Amino acid sequence: MKLGRLNHVGVATPSIERSLETYRTLFGAEPSSPAFDLPAQGVRVCFVDAPNSQIELIEPLGEGSPVAKFIEKNPQGGQHHVCFEVDDIAEARAHFESLGTRILGPTRIGAHGTPIFFLHPKDMGGMLTEIMESPKQAH
Repeated sequence: MKLGRLNHVGVATPSIERSLETYRTLFGAEPSSPAFDLPAQGVRVCFVDAPNSQIELIEPLGEGSPVAKFIEKNPQGGQHHVCFEVDDIAEARAHFESLGTRILGPTRIGAHGTPIFFLHPKDMGGMLTEIMESPKQAH
């Protein structure tokens, strides 16, 4: 298996609106679509396009959100994860499992509407890493 395209960098934030204002002011950036809730993952999400990737702003939906724990430790938010694309999510999962890489939870549908899973930060040099099946259409 080969490393795929960097799809996005996930940035946890206590407020998507405040983060968007920062990206507007500093970079002239606008969201690529309105923010939306992803209840299955306990987050609200908004994407900001960059020429070669995206920034995924993620805000906790409540105290039970995994991102809420991150915000507790980092009250202003910060880089949460990186996401790489793969052609076949089942093949990628089998590959990582065969190497003994810890996978956090089941494969599920992510914010782009494609299957995803996360690799444990302790197996990835301290960085939470999302593996995402490449979307079939442009994003």
